[in-house]
Amino acid sequence: MKIMIMGGAGFIGTNLVLKLSSIKENEVYSVDKNISYFSKSLLEKDNVKIIESSLDCNMDFKIIEGMDVVYHLVSSNVPTTSNQHISNDIESNVVFSAKLFDSCVKYNVKKVIFISSGGTVYGKELECPLSENCSTNPISSYGLQKVFIEKMLYLYKYIYNLDYRIVRLANPYGPYQRPNGILGAVTTFTYKALKGEDIIVYGDGKVIRDYIYIDDAVNCIINISNYHGEERIFNVGCGYGISVSQLLNIIQKTLNKKLSIRYVEGRKVDVPKNYLDISKYKKNFKDFKPICLEEGIKKTAEFLMKEYLHD
Repeated sequence: MKIMIMGGAGFIGTNLVLKLSSIKENEVYSVDKNISYFSKSLLEKDNVKIIESSLDCNMDFKIIEGMDVVYHLVSSNVPTTSNQHISNDIESNVVFSAKLFDSCVKYNVKKVIFISSGGTVYGKELECPLSENCSTNPISSYGLQKVFIEKMLYLYKYIYNLDYRIVRLANPYGPYQRPNGILGAVTTFTYKALKGEDIIVYGDGKVIRDYIYIDDAVNCIINISNYHGEERIFNVGCGYGISVSQLLNIIQKTLNKKLSIRYVEGRKVDVPKNYLDISKYKKNFKDFKPICLEEGIKKTAEFLMKEYLHD
């Protein structure tokens, strides 16, 4: 199978490429803006081809010709900053996605897998756990763009019969996530704890999120990609909520390190409570048993020690 990962050098993309390329029959084409962004572990794979592309509206979309499946992981922004440049971000993400889907139709791509956001598309007015049938009223431009792209896929299926699946992903964490970025509380807090640095918490620590280890997330994404039923949208998470305060306590106990925590003013883009109803996924894919947060933190810490904190 010929598979293209748009945004393949990022956290989710790297793990997805590693998993998909472990199947020798797959030809995996990983696309991102600069070859320097890619992990060495990807560059060493015989059945992985690295492609540099601008990943914007002006890119050469002909690169998707001949692909069976295209994974869309491209995003020019993150939830915490997306409300600052709404018009620019809509052009960078929504218009880009429309051009991508046009090209998928033109070049007869069999299926598009879009990684949406379980953490931002639903908004703040609903009771948890959040099911796929809940209304979508995001409070960030990031979430709004994800909803728009989801609706476009429905339209392209209706007009052109472009097959697709949407993964509304909770908060993944683990290896290859940048520990010094602005995404990924589990990875960032674990990294700070290992280094003995201050951990910044926005608000009072009561914000609740659904965290899933990246290996579990990738397995779910691939299962959904291979699914041939009628369902189009799946929540992917662990299905329960953990507050930031609880997360910090678990990290402290798991690593046996006293944390230095600094609380600052909360942010308007942060939904107070968000965790997902994953019953649809569990109904269609049996034996889903994501690893516990403690085990995920241990695995993440081992990776961080090896990649960033070794002597």
